Amino acid sequence: MESVRTDYHVHPDYSIDAFPVKIRDYCHRALELGLGEICFTTHLELDPVRREIDNFVFFKGKKHSVHDLTWLDGYFSEIARAREEFEAAGLKVKAGIEVGYDRGLEKDIEKIVEEYPFDFVMGAIHCLNHIAISSMKESPRYFSSRSLAEIRNDYFTTLKEAVKTGLFDCIAHVDLYRRYGIKHCGPGILTIHRGAIEPVFKEMARKGMGLEVNTSSRRRGLKEFHPSPEIISLAAEAGIKIFTVGSDAHSLDDLGDHIQDALALLEDFNLCNHVFTRRRAVPCLHKAIGQKADR
Repeated sequence: MESVRTDYHVHPDYSIDAFPVKIRDYCHRALELGLGEICFTTHLELDPVRREIDNFVFFKGKKHSVHDLTWLDGYFSEIARAREEFEAAGLKVKAGIEVGYDRGLEKDIEKIVEEYPFDFVMGAIHCLNHIAISSMKESPRYFSSRSLAEIRNDYFTTLKEAVKTGLFDCIAHVDLYRRYGIKHCGPGILTIHRGAIEPVFKEMARKGMGLEVNTSSRRRGLKEFHPSPEIISLAAEAGIKIFTVGSDAHSLDDLGDHIQDALALLEDFNLCNHVFTRRRAVPCLHKAIGQKADR
């Protein structure tokens, strides 16, 4: 028996920081890699302070405001065509989105995720004080001017607010601050979650919200995934049952990266990978090698 391999964090050419790879091309690559299911998660950034920086997608070959929702009509149509094309080959194709949360954006986020038939809505903390901590270029401006205590308060206060909204099915790369924070703050940043993340996880468990195991950290020189095994253990202790695995692919080479290791990590904790259909989580069943899994 082996785990069904899924990739639930994939950025097609709609995301402004992704390579210009079409949904269909990712699906072909997913089949080559033996993935059973792929979920596209285009970035949605709505912070008005950053309107001229990242409130865009690529649509019809040019930058397009995320606030003009015609791009979503095209996005869903393209995913629907891929879903139909690849169904016979055994690949399930899902429509997702990765929402960059910041306080005050709740109504804008709710309007979009309620109006469109997403399978999977993932929330993420990409920015603190309107600075992208996920960016190699921007993050030094944040980390170099703040203490660990300030970073801890900023991040986990924002995370708590994101979870409290109940708008998200899953939280992405929950310790993303490690990506570039380790360079500026040293190893102390690896433990700032202690005492702060546990109540957030309890609220996530109460709401039935999932947690992503994101493998992109390996591509950036970190040894552990987002989140670390210690944090996964705390999530399990808090009662979180729903987990997803994602490569955070921004190019074809990223797709499926270290997914098998992420699945193995979940198995080490007796946790189950999940997939989503129209915002409802379903555990991924194991399959016999060479056979399709029934879901």
